[in-house]
Amino acid sequence: MDEKLALAHALSRAWQAGELTTGDIELPGVEIAGHPERPELVHPRKLKRRSLHTEEGRLAMIHAVAHIEFNAINLACDAVFRFRNMPDAYYDDWVQVAKEEAEHFVLLRERLQEAGRDYGDFPAHTGLWDMARKTAHDPLVRMALIPRMMEARGLDVTPGIKDRFESAGDAPTVAALEVILREEVGHVTMGSRWFHYLCEQRGLEPEQTYFDLLAEYLGNEIRCPLHKEARREAGFSERELERLEAICKSR
Repeated sequence: MDEKLALAHALSRAWQAGELTTGDIELPGVEIAGHPERPELVHPRKLKRRSLHTEEGRLAMIHAVAHIEFNAINLACDAVFRFRNMPDAYYDDWVQVAKEEAEHFVLLRERLQEAGRDYGDFPAHTGLWDMARKTAHDPLVRMALIPRMMEARGLDVTPGIKDRFESAGDAPTVAALEVILREEVGHVTMGSRWFHYLCEQRGLEPEQTYFDLLAEYLGNEIRCPLHKEARREAGFSERELERLEAICKSR
């Protein structure tokens, strides 16, 4: 675990120093990402719901967000190494994301440790890496479904989580979530940038392509409410927001 965090920072330093190449390399199959022995990984439906009105429930929620950030390191690194022949600015973005996700994880892990817990003490889900495997064949699909769908959903739910920790008087966790929300807007913005870039390269209309992919991979399983302000800042158009809300209302 600590080695992965150190390597995320080393990747950033090496890229900034010009020590890495973006040329073609032999890549292994994207099946299993490096992960510590704990936490136990289960299907999302098998995770117990915990009340944020209890300390145990709040720690479980901190752990859940920490798990997302830990997996996001894998996702950012995979976006760097998986997809060749992109502009250097693409690698600039996703190397930066890997570093920032490592920093987010540390913020949350420190909150667990201050309460006598650690990452791995609660079970966690496999959803993020499952989606990485499904999108390993195409950077356009990856940009649409990881940053512009799964991470964008994080923009929607984080303010409500932050408010509940604020009500519980947990100022340090609130501060950590504020940092994470601010920087995750940037990560979704990067996803929007490269999704639109790839659509332009292929002569595809971005909005319809995005919704076609949501239907194909998710069956239009969209959840609301949307954090419209954050999504606008992250590159979503008004028309996209209207269509997402319409899907929510139709289900």
